[in-house]
Amino acid sequence: MKMTTDIPPSLVTPNTVETRIGTLKFTDGFPDDATAAKVYDNLDFQRGLQAYLTALPAVSIEAFLKGFTEFGSINQTVLISEQLLDAKSLFLTANTTTPYTLLYLSTKDGPLVVEVPPEVLGPIDDAWFRWVTDVGITGPDKGKGGKYLLLPPGHTGAVPDGYFVARPRTIGNLLFFRTFLKDGDPKPGVDNVKKKLKVYSLSQAANPPPMKFVDISGKAFNTIGPGDYTLFEFVNRVIQDEPLDAMDPGTLGLFAAIGIEKGKPFTPDARLKKILTEAAAVGDATARTVTYKTRIKDAYFYPNSAWVTPFIGGSYKFEQNGAVDLDAKNMFFFYATGVTPAMTMKMVGEGSQYAGAFVDAKGNPLDGSKTYSLHMPPNIPAKDFWSFTLYDNQTRSMLQTDQQSPAVGSLSKGLSVNADGSVDVYFGPKSPAGKEANWVQTIPGKGWNTLLRLYGPLEPWFNKTWHPGEIEPM
Repeated sequence: MKMTTDIPPSLVTPNTVETRIGTLKFTDGFPDDATAAKVYDNLDFQRGLQAYLTALPAVSIEAFLKGFTEFGSINQTVLISEQLLDAKSLFLTANTTTPYTLLYLSTKDGPLVVEVPPEVLGPIDDAWFRWVTDVGITGPDKGKGGKYLLLPPGHTGAVPDGYFVARPRTIGNLLFFRTFLKDGDPKPGVDNVKKKLKVYSLSQAANPPPMKFVDISGKAFNTIGPGDYTLFEFVNRVIQDEPLDAMDPGTLGLFAAIGIEKGKPFTPDARLKKILTEAAAVGDATARTVTYKTRIKDAYFYPNSAWVTPFIGGSYKFEQNGAVDLDAKNMFFFYATGVTPAMTMKMVGEGSQYAGAFVDAKGNPLDGSKTYSLHMPPNIPAKDFWSFTLYDNQTRSMLQTDQQSPAVGSLSKGLSVNADGSVDVYFGPKSPAGKEANWVQTIPGKGWNTLLRLYGPLEPWFNKTWHPGEIEPM
């Protein structure tokens, strides 16, 4: 033809294309019906998979809210582990060495005041699990306690003086903080919280309502989000409950593409529900794989070591070079809770640091039927204390055994310390003879992992002149 020119081959689709989703057929670039059906099924699956992973942070908060409301109303109900948490409660990687205080805070009815007690440590995170502010030792009150004012999204009214002001992007927010043992006793810290913690609307400042404290020690309840299709129902509730501008349009578009849209019911037809059910299965497999078998080199603290950091790249936003590391973010929110810069900042002698291990010294999954040893060299760099806690690979919650607390550390009664100050700890179904105080029980047939916590971490931890031994099969 007169207007014919050379067309670059890269612009031309063959009549038949072999792909991972099957054979695709075209007539001069136009897909046939079977091809269109395959492409749309694949597109819905891919969007479902990415929506699943993107939803992990919000679903974790929503799951906490679901578990929380078993005990009372938001704002005035306080969950507190007066005798420490134990393995009966399902919390993502909680510890058994410090009392927790947890609240779900809502600014639905206007600005909210939170009177924080002194000598606590923790963050406020919003409904998408984004950091809002710290309270206590690493917060603006510097551990002295103080009044925090949470403003609703879009608040334009006057802001009174005398408060530490926070502007979360969501209506719902999670506050959790730790208190500390005094001479091994949780009671002084717990009593301090029960005496001084208050939450009330700013309009109620003259006459705050009473707080309801619920001791969750030893209670069996779940705060962990689902790993199956129902995850999409959880995130749908978040989309419905929170303002649109709490999340960016691109992310909202991803959810809208699979039928999760504010102001509309989430009612996928049989075809889409089947696809999303498969996307959830692959999403769960993906989250487990990027966590337990991470391919991110920066995840590892030391060469040829199993020890990994929950905050890869040293960013509480999981950012490197201006981009979010998606695998790092998915790894964290599948495994853990509590986002705060304090966990990534170098604060010698303050706050806490974490290292996780999912495999033994030979790179094999940790097996509940085997016995392992781990050597902690002398001069363990923890000003306050250190501990190991064991977690179930399935639930990422404390391993449920005959032991109330699947943990061992410097606060353990009768802990055996070697003459040079080093410590050997043991993991297995039965304790090596005479090592009961240094041992954590495991279960044959049950996989596990562990977190090392250092409270008040010292310089040798940060400059890596000290590091824990590997988990060695005995």
